[in-house]
Amino acid sequence: MKPSSLRSTIFSGVGVGLLSTLSLTPHVFGQASSSAQNPLTPTVNGILSKEAEKRIGVPTGPAPRLKNGRPDMSGVWNPPYVGDVTKSGNGQQGMPELPFTELGLAQWKAYDAALGDYTGSCLPFGLMRNMNAPHPIQLVQNDNYIAYLFEQNSWFHVVPTDGRPHPAEVMPTWHGNSVGHWDGETLVIDTIGFNGKTRMDTIGHPASDQLHIIERLQRADAGHIAYEITYDDKLYYTRPWKNTRVFTLRPDWEIMEYACEENNKDITEGHITRWTGTTPAPH
Repeated sequence: MKPSSLRSTIFSGVGVGLLSTLSLTPHVFGQASSSAQNPLTPTVNGILSKEAEKRIGVPTGPAPRLKNGRPDMSGVWNPPYVGDVTKSGNGQQGMPELPFTELGLAQWKAYDAALGDYTGSCLPFGLMRNMNAPHPIQLVQNDNYIAYLFEQNSWFHVVPTDGRPHPAEVMPTWHGNSVGHWDGETLVIDTIGFNGKTRMDTIGHPASDQLHIIERLQRADAGHIAYEITYDDKLYYTRPWKNTRVFTLRPDWEIMEYACEENNKDITEGHITRWTGTTPAPH
């Protein structure tokens, strides 16, 4: 597919997906409704309508498996755009009221992207905002690893899935340190070691270097992944909270090269203040 037609497909697909509705039952994706098979709740429909899925060739049938028998998450996926984690929308269920601590609320009220959001300076989005972006994500998996290939600025994140623990010493990074294990049919990814310089979403809900994330992925069927992300940041939030989503397989897509730095007029023309990297989370 030509890049121009590919990119137009991405955004036209988002529009078509507005026909989808929330709070549908698990069998929408051909999955058994028992709690053992579907612990991810509440459930949401995919980003595309059934008619659109059929037209573009989203596969049906059971989930594919690796040689070791585990569900295979590999493919190019269309995730829902989560610009604001408090809003429910097409393909995702948000958290309407965030349980801020006093410090977290102060951080949220003080945020102004025009005064220097790190993404405007083309620094790494971090795990949360890469997962929230409207761009495709390619997952590449074998028996021992799963790799996230983000179209967003061509970043990647590799996760061992063999059940190993986190290292004794974790260097703080934009995407954190992730380790995975299997809970039945669900891949559970545990991430710590964030650098405190990222945000939860596009509108800037705060995240500190104490953030702990747990992702749960289920290959619900050949064409969908049920995805749940739980955020636990004791510095900024009084309790854990979560967002639930559905990714739709796009057999008609390939991820493209993405360079945030190219023609970044927000920086070159002074629309925003260049981020200096001097605002890590307080202790």
